[in-house]
Amino acid sequence: MPKRVLLAGLFHETHTFLDGTTPLSEFSIRGGDELLAAAGDGSPLSGVLEVAATCRWDVRPVVDLRATPSATVEDAVFEFFWQQFATAYERERAAGLDGIFLVLHGAMACASVRDVEGELIDRIRALPGARELPVCGVLDLHGNLSRRTIEQSQGLIAYRMNPHADARQAAVDAARLLDRILTTGRQPLSLFEPCSLLLPPTATGTADEPMKTLEELARQAERDDPDLAAVNVFAGYSFADTFDTGLSFSAITFGDPTKARRRLRELCDVAIANRRLAHVVDLPLAECLPRIRTCIERGQTPIALVEPADNIGGGAPGDAPTLLRTLIEQRMTGAAVVLNDPEAVAALAGVAIGGAKRLRIGGKISRLTDPPLDLELTIVSRSNGRFELEDRESHLASMCGVRIDMGPCAVVRAAGVTILLTSKKTPPFDLGQLRSQGIEPKKLSVIGVKAAVAHRRAYDRVVKASFTVATPGPCSSDLRSFPYQHLRRPIDPLDDLAETGVD
Repeated sequence: MPKRVLLAGLFHETHTFLDGTTPLSEFSIRGGDELLAAAGDGSPLSGVLEVAATCRWDVRPVVDLRATPSATVEDAVFEFFWQQFATAYERERAAGLDGIFLVLHGAMACASVRDVEGELIDRIRALPGARELPVCGVLDLHGNLSRRTIEQSQGLIAYRMNPHADARQAAVDAARLLDRILTTGRQPLSLFEPCSLLLPPTATGTADEPMKTLEELARQAERDDPDLAAVNVFAGYSFADTFDTGLSFSAITFGDPTKARRRLRELCDVAIANRRLAHVVDLPLAECLPRIRTCIERGQTPIALVEPADNIGGGAPGDAPTLLRTLIEQRMTGAAVVLNDPEAVAALAGVAIGGAKRLRIGGKISRLTDPPLDLELTIVSRSNGRFELEDRESHLASMCGVRIDMGPCAVVRAAGVTILLTSKKTPPFDLGQLRSQGIEPKKLSVIGVKAAVAHRRAYDRVVKASFTVATPGPCSSDLRSFPYQHLRRPIDPLDDLAETGVD
């Protein structure tokens, strides 16, 4: 008989320091058989469905909720998901269930529930007959995981790359692990090791230290011990004020747990010993300008001007006007930026192509960014904002699949700078975002990029130079500037580990 597997997804990276909340209306919701439409779209959900088809599971799809990173999620979102899940579970268990597969992020936080994934696993285990069911799933590398999340599940596997080019593959690996459990009847043990280290997003790229070495050691551990099904390195998401925020490790083993725990402790020791590598400091924008000017004069363009403080993939609004103001003031013509400003797009709706209108753009959402710019804008084009990823393994595919909707868009020019105005904040992780709007990245002098690391897979292929700069915004790499209250302590860089005896 086919194995009957309950399938659900709950995906959000929560920036708890942002003003306001994220309601259910901000989430895309797919229910029942709508989840099956993800097949082939390059997302983690598509990877699960691929394995399910190969292994001939009888998939029982429940619900999938996901939203772009944003402020603390309203409790009603989690309760809506749970009601859908619990109802489906009661309905399906009458015919028998063999396992549960979850597509999660790992850093979701609600107003009353800071550890959403842990609470979910707790509730699942409390359901009638669910205590012995294997629970497997896929998690983002940036998850803030708790012990209860990991140790009450059998096979939660994290992405191993940042940018997340392997998100679908991680889901495939987790689904294959679930099938191994279902076909052999052997359930592995999941182990957890938190680490007293907080990494800013700019220090979580897996091509750079400290993550490069940690991932290499994790893969070596898997090669050395055939009983180790997976060793996960969770870089964490530092803009969440929760107890579990920070770097952590987990292992899934069919063998001796003592050996697996030793491996996890070794990873933690290496991370702590090399913690200075995670102390990323973004350069002041003013300091970079002479070097940017030199690159332009030498024809070393395009140049990526990367702005982590307004990192859309980290929860920022994507409308900070600082880079745009600088490009105009420095007369860097031939440059381009993307701003999320639905109000401006709507205001331009009645203006003919080639026409002009004066508007205040950007700086309307976060009190931590610079104020709006008042500019004379010339309309170049407008569109519905939909495009398909050029790179099906783009970091953006891990969040949305390959079909992207930026909402109504307008391309405008001001003082020789091209501005793409969107109605939905869209992380700059794929060159199709610009090309779909008639903007060729290779022909630009400077490209403003609102990201930290995840843009690199796309932009490193076309830029001749890249500068990561400090600007006003809610996703600063300076973690000491955030008012943490719930975070476990001591933790680097907020505390001196040598003084507290952790080192």
